Amino acid sequence: MNALAAVFQTLLKNKGQPGGRVAPFVILLLVVTVLASAANLLVPETSAFHVSTYTITLLGKYLSYAMLALAVDVIWGYCGILSLGHGAFFALGGYGMGMYLMRQIGDRGVYGNPELPDFMVFLDWSELPWFWQGMDQFWFAMLMAVLVPGILAYVFGWLAFRSRVTGVYLSIMTQALTYALLLSFFRNEMGFGGNNGLTDFKDILGFDLQSDSTRVALFLITALMLSLTLITSHWIMKSRLGKVIVAIRDGESRARFIGYRTEQYKVWLFVYSAVIAAIAGALYVPQVGIINPGEFSPINSIEVVIWVAVGGRGTLIGAVIGALLVNYAKTRFTAIMPDGWLFALGALFVLVTLYLPKGLMGIYGQLQQRFATRPAAPEASVSTAATSTSATSAAPTTSTSDSSGVSS
Repeated sequence: MNALAAVFQTLLKNKGQPGGRVAPFVILLLVVTVLASAANLLVPETSAFHVSTYTITLLGKYLSYAMLALAVDVIWGYCGILSLGHGAFFALGGYGMGMYLMRQIGDRGVYGNPELPDFMVFLDWSELPWFWQGMDQFWFAMLMAVLVPGILAYVFGWLAFRSRVTGVYLSIMTQALTYALLLSFFRNEMGFGGNNGLTDFKDILGFDLQSDSTRVALFLITALMLSLTLITSHWIMKSRLGKVIVAIRDGESRARFIGYRTEQYKVWLFVYSAVIAAIAGALYVPQVGIINPGEFSPINSIEVVIWVAVGGRGTLIGAVIGALLVNYAKTRFTAIMPDGWLFALGALFVLVTLYLPKGLMGIYGQLQQRFATRPAAPEASVSTAATSTSATSAAPTTSTSDSSGVSS
């Protein structure tokens, strides 16, 4: 607790600096989360202030997406690595959680098999695959949900960054990675449910997933994890390590020339970003109730990039705000024009690229600077006038003394 308090004091101390708005934003996020949860559990359904369980679940999904956007902003906004494959790490974390939830069904499935999930019984599988062993334990399943995406990110990053693959070529490689996983998980032989994926979850840690209290608890946990990852990422980017990462983004060849092993920094940050995405995926699955290969779709990863661009990359908070706003707009827009959302999303990305290169946080920064400098203008004019007045009044005195000296 003392360490967490010290981090908050540091964040509040830097409130006037770029990125110093993290602590107020986190406090606002947690306050809104607690109020929404209380409005669901304590306020009667007949009241206008009641928040439905559907809304709580929807907000929890938005916060999971915000964590995914934060992961992309860490690697793209601060290191300049445009990843179009972070949806793969998100989906792998989701599958880790989904495997645990499937093992918790037991004999309550359609076929009543206490060991095998329903899709394995349907495919006439006789025994549980080796990679499903131990997934009935929560701690082991969560470890695998984070470890597997982390190892994949490390191997991919080590091969790519060591070969000095950058720019659009790296983006294409990340997109190819998630597309390869998409095709693999569609196959029934992989043992992950094929096209249908994993669904029909019953409970988590013994708590019914359909109950209001469980939904609220998942919503609170997601908000807490988002806050922790936001604070941790801000602290990293403000540290010496973060300054080196920004230096690599702005001039990798120069950073390498003065002795930094840039590929090691990039691999570490890529793994850190992948772990955040995996945690987001693990929190996403029990709230939406399904995970299937569609989450590996490259389109999903491209959408995440748009979220970050709308909010403002390289700001952390902007990525969270962009994810929340765009997904809310998606929910509203798809209800009105389901077929027109992709066109609207593409138009939004073009408009942001042309007219808002720094995103919404860029507009906020411009307004903040404008209002901060406006009161200072009268003071500056007064001081300038006073200086000119004193200089004018001092000039005749000097002239008089000189003339008197000459005449004498």
